[in-house]
Amino acid sequence: MNPILALIIANTIWGAASPIFKYSLTNIPPFTLAFIRFFSASFIFLPFLRNFKYKELTASDWFHILAGGFFGITINITFFFLGLQRTESINAPVIASTGPLFLFLFSVVFLKEKPKLRVFLGMVLSFMGILLIVFSPILFDGKEINEVGVFEGNLMLVVATLGSVMAAVCLKKVLEKVNPLVVTFFTFFTSSLLFVPFIPKELSTWSFSSLDTAGWTGILFGVFFSSALAYYLYYYGLSRIRAQEVGVFTYIDPIVAVIIAIPLLHEYPNLHYFIGSFLVFAGIFISERRIHYHPVFKIRQYREIMRSEPTERHFF
Repeated sequence: MNPILALIIANTIWGAASPIFKYSLTNIPPFTLAFIRFFSASFIFLPFLRNFKYKELTASDWFHILAGGFFGITINITFFFLGLQRTESINAPVIASTGPLFLFLFSVVFLKEKPKLRVFLGMVLSFMGILLIVFSPILFDGKEINEVGVFEGNLMLVVATLGSVMAAVCLKKVLEKVNPLVVTFFTFFTSSLLFVPFIPKELSTWSFSSLDTAGWTGILFGVFFSSALAYYLYYYGLSRIRAQEVGVFTYIDPIVAVIIAIPLLHEYPNLHYFIGSFLVFAGIFISERRIHYHPVFKIRQYREIMRSEPTERHFF
């Protein structure tokens, strides 16, 4: 499968995730939903372990798989769900757009990828746009930090983004040697167990008999689409292109989120959202030089390369 198309589909699903999960969290508590979502989805990938050779993995490989799951699922999803309960869902994908900035920096530091000054400068401008959205409740609404739940929620979404970036750094080299389906199983299964200690407290005030359409929507969408399908496609894409370029595809998410959030949650972008988003995409324009990293361009580029040299793996 084309890895660029895989990343586009994954980020389209994740763009829809923030309004859908915010809707679902009105009926089901966050840690219970997170556990059901990833524990159930892990069994979808269980059959792919049949031919897996455990001895081929070193202790370092196992460490990176477990660390990738911890950061990419346990940390990311915990703060993502908690943040959604406090702020508007349309903020989530825009804040997640800071991922490429952090991923660029981390890939240079940890993966020793060649840095690009132009990309860095553009990402800084994008980061300024994110700061505007995160701090808008304090800067423009005249509220104190300790009384603004939205501000707290925005900060939680920033932490969630850092978790996903660290996961990409941890898993990058492992995914070059291990089937993404296998990695997906282990990250899902091990990370889902870390949600268990928080569930009893939630069950003391909530029961499964309370599940309604909102709760079931989150479970079904979470298990089959946002978890099983999207994570596999993301890991697949990450295994085939450079880590600092994977984050570019998160810019699809805000568009999808707004399209869904307006009819589902009646959330509408305000002036600060538009200005912040403008800065984000202005940064993209500077760093990417128009269409050099545009998803459509990269699909065409990938096809041309594979036609000319079909047996070689390329990272572009």
